[in-house]
Amino acid sequence: MYTIDTTYTYQQVIKKSIFICYLIPIKSIDDANEILKQMRKKYYDATHCCYSYRLNENIIKASDDGEPSQTAGVVILDVLQKNSLTNLIAIVIRYFGGIKLGAGGLVRAYSSTTSETVKLCQLKKIEKKIKIKLTFSYEYVNEVQKVCNKYEKIKQDFSQNVILIYEIPLNDINELKTKLIEITKNSLLFEEIN
Repeated sequence: MYTIDTTYTYQQVIKKSIFICYLIPIKSIDDANEILKQMRKKYYDATHCCYSYRLNENIIKASDDGEPSQTAGVVILDVLQKNSLTNLIAIVIRYFGGIKLGAGGLVRAYSSTTSETVKLCQLKKIEKKIKIKLTFSYEYVNEVQKVCNKYEKIKQDFSQNVILIYEIPLNDINELKTKLIEITKNSLLFEEIN
């Protein structure tokens, strides 16, 4: 999966209708709703404000905003899915130019406007991450922290044993586990947690 770090925009005119696409990174549904509110305010005189967003691959929403059913929102979503894009909202603003495009024409217009915007994007690969819990004795704390310092520490607990919780890329799990078991002479408890 891929995402973007900044906003991208593209505009084209098709049979006198103006189509303006924005691709904007989001972290939550609230982000998406706030961006939509701002866009509707900015383009208050537009005929349509169609959109689709994807969050973490499983939260998906699309809207035709008054265009004939299945000619805008799902078309925009299809472009996002085909390009493995998530954690962003795609909004296409339309100013009607007086010439009806028909269902096929609308599908092509929304699809091409979104696709052209995607072509402008510098995509960022999203690494799948998992949380791990490490439990070990104090004698290994410096070595373990040194090996894990490049990862995001979520929690630490220095009680009877040292307990460290990190979020790490899924691809790193086997190498890290091997390294930590070696360092701690097989005395470390390595657990994957939710």
